[in-house]
Amino acid sequence: MRITPLDIRQKTFEKNFRGYEKDEVNAFLLSLSQEWERIVDENKELRIKLESTEREVTKLREVESSLYKTLKTAEDTGANVIEQARMAADLHLKESQMRADGMLNEAKVKARNTIEDSDMRAKEILAEMEDRLKMLVENYKQMEATRDDLLTNIRHIASDALDRVERSRVAIKEFDPDKHLSMAKREAKRVAFPNQVDIERPSRAEMRAEIRPEPIVIEKEVVLEQQTTTIRVEAPPAKKVQRSFFDEIG
Repeated sequence: MRITPLDIRQKTFEKNFRGYEKDEVNAFLLSLSQEWERIVDENKELRIKLESTEREVTKLREVESSLYKTLKTAEDTGANVIEQARMAADLHLKESQMRADGMLNEAKVKARNTIEDSDMRAKEILAEMEDRLKMLVENYKQMEATRDDLLTNIRHIASDALDRVERSRVAIKEFDPDKHLSMAKREAKRVAFPNQVDIERPSRAEMRAEIRPEPIVIEKEVVLEQQTTTIRVEAPPAKKVQRSFFDEIG
């Protein structure tokens, strides 16, 4: 049975002989009703607070559940992200390793090719230098042989020139200018007086003597490596005898 403060206030008792004091009972019932009313009001407030608290607890539980789910999802997501990151890192590391190996192999191949090309080029240069050196040695030997031939030819030419000079000197010594002048005078008289028969013609010996020896020129070409060298040796001219004008017309 539910009792309200109003029920307490309106409660009546039957009268009986030698019963309780009516005023005291009414005062007590009034106090009781007031206290009961306070308790009921407090109970209502507590219920309201309890309901509010329960709603807050429910919300907190929902938030807790949401947070737990979020945390769980975050943990799962974090684990997945970490796993994916680890897998991506492993894949990237493998790709980097493969690229590094490829670049290293390519560098080794290029280095090997470069070394081989350098060796081949060095061998070609060495062979070319050896060929040039052989050609230089052969040219030097040819130049030495040509020099020896040239020296021999020069010696022969000089010897021939000296012989001819000596013969020219002998011929110059045998040349008689007086005979030459006498023959010239007779020839001049013969030309001036062609009718005179007493003019003697010069003999062959005199004609040969009047011939003035010409300078002897010896020329010989010597070929040395596509260059022509001409050696010219000229004999000294005959000495001219100084004669006066009176000697020439005498």
